[in-house]
Amino acid sequence: MTISRTATTFPSPVMEARRWIAGKTFSPEKPLINVSQAAPVEQPPLALREAIADTALNLPSAHLYGPVLGLPDLRAEVASQFSASYGGQIEAENVCITSGCNQAFCAALVTLTTEGDEVILPTPWYFNHKMWLDMTGVRAVALPTGQGLLPDPDVAQALITPRTRAIVLVTPNNPGGAEYPPELIAAFRDVARTAGIALIVDETYRDFHSCDGAPHDLFSDPDWDDTVIQLYSFSKAYRLTGHRVGAMISSPARLAEVEKFLDTVTICPNQLAQHAALWGMRNLRQWLAGERAEILDRRAAIEEHFPKLEEKGWKLLGAGAYFAYVQHPFRRSSLQLAQDMVDEAAVLALPGTMFMPSDDPAGERQLRIAFANIDRTGITQLFERLAALAPRGVSS
Repeated sequence: MTISRTATTFPSPVMEARRWIAGKTFSPEKPLINVSQAAPVEQPPLALREAIADTALNLPSAHLYGPVLGLPDLRAEVASQFSASYGGQIEAENVCITSGCNQAFCAALVTLTTEGDEVILPTPWYFNHKMWLDMTGVRAVALPTGQGLLPDPDVAQALITPRTRAIVLVTPNNPGGAEYPPELIAAFRDVARTAGIALIVDETYRDFHSCDGAPHDLFSDPDWDDTVIQLYSFSKAYRLTGHRVGAMISSPARLAEVEKFLDTVTICPNQLAQHAALWGMRNLRQWLAGERAEILDRRAAIEEHFPKLEEKGWKLLGAGAYFAYVQHPFRRSSLQLAQDMVDEAAVLALPGTMFMPSDDPAGERQLRIAFANIDRTGITQLFERLAALAPRGVSS
């Protein structure tokens, strides 16, 4: 029997978790704390919504097909701002706009791989990356991470085979929250360049990095585009998740190949979304700085309150951007625990099994907490509920 491409991978984790709360009700005294999804739920700021409305009403071209690789003005703005941020040279021809960062990842991989190839993913990995590799017949090679959930470039080098086409880094990391130091990212670039493969750096959460300077210096290398592919999302920065707008920075030659994929799938990125992203980049720098400060404060709250859980046997494995990645103390699997937490604590979180290879037992002990949508008060309540969990429902 022929197996379809979609049947080669697992169900969407976020959608699976939503089924755990379907039909359930939660009391006003103990409402559901949803820390399962890493996406802002608040609307974009009013000024941005007004700009979107004005574009929809008064710019006829916003309702037509546009360039496959994106609006020229937005590509140029990304090139200019990212060149300034990273201290490198990025041209508009190095930038394409995509329908979200997930599509940017898919587009990059389509230009790099064919069935039977391999791509190295640090674990815990972002599940949508693994799902796309599964569906395209590409083998995901797990790169276990060490202290602080940081991957080792020497270990990665040892995993490279003649079928390896890329190494993927997500920093700040989803699901682990780890921020990879610049020298570590550069070391991975060197490993990839020596092997003649690509280094894909997914920086969806770059706007919430705890460091004020450039998170790496890859673009200061004049030959960066022979190896580096950077991915970015406007969704998290400007609360544009439903508009689906992301970006890829790579060589013009690769983007010519990307254009074939994008033209076949979406023809062009959403026009209103692109104008929204452009307006946000030009007008919301101060507002975005406030958003970053709030996320960093929530991260600080996670670290400040974690001793409440630590004394119960929990461990904080990583924290940063939107995420805390934790190890629980119970004998039941993280999948069972995550489902039990809905009824026992009115908390919805994702289990580590959704971010790890099925044969890696570490996932059974881990949970991801996406804290972007809960403030300090919510974080306090979350930790109180987790600390009160009883070690029942035990399974081996």
